Amino acid sequence: MAQDMTLLWGSGSPPCWRVMIALEEKDLQGCNQKLLSFEKMEHKSQEVLDINPRGQLPTFKHGDVVVNESYAACFYLESQFKPQGNKLIPDSQVEQALMYQRMFEGLTFYEKLNCVAYYEWFVPEGERHDSALKRNKEALTTELKLWEGYLEKLGSGSNLAGPSFSLADVTVFPTVANLFYFGMSAERYPKLAEYYALLKERPSIKASWPPHWLENPEGEDKLKDV
Repeated sequence: MAQDMTLLWGSGSPPCWRVMIALEEKDLQGCNQKLLSFEKMEHKSQEVLDINPRGQLPTFKHGDVVVNESYAACFYLESQFKPQGNKLIPDSQVEQALMYQRMFEGLTFYEKLNCVAYYEWFVPEGERHDSALKRNKEALTTELKLWEGYLEKLGSGSNLAGPSFSLADVTVFPTVANLFYFGMSAERYPKLAEYYALLKERPSIKASWPPHWLENPEGEDKLKDV
């Protein structure tokens, strides 16, 4: 099964990491994976464009089926391989509803992270303004406090939708991990730090840990004052 799958991905990219975690959770470790470089613009190569005309990563193919959006790929893997590996959609109505809610809120969370951590990447040098970056940091801080509250309400040791590890964790954990890699304070956001520590040792997450993070575990300090 996994031999019929191809994943083109970039190190540290939350969308790519989501799909990689889902593959691990569904016991699809035999997927053909190829690491590409964003810095070398390999995501715009013909190899990618042939499958994903947007020229983005991840690019995922299963047989003749192409699913390039990371959330869609995660749903696809859970749907097609439901009996295999770990169940990623809880049976509980309450947990399932919360899972969907947190998943799609996670897209906003990821966007707020990008606006700060990748500001220099996305905004041309001549168009950068300290005031804009300050607003982006304030928006991210507001978002972080929201997620701190969510986790506090669930209680210590909880996943994002309750006791079960679910697609909410598959899709949102990479954003949380990026926050800490870019220097976010664990003391300032203790609930997110606890959640990060809880999941970073999960086998699927350890197996898919960004290789360039292993080479540079110190990370960066772009979010130290958020």
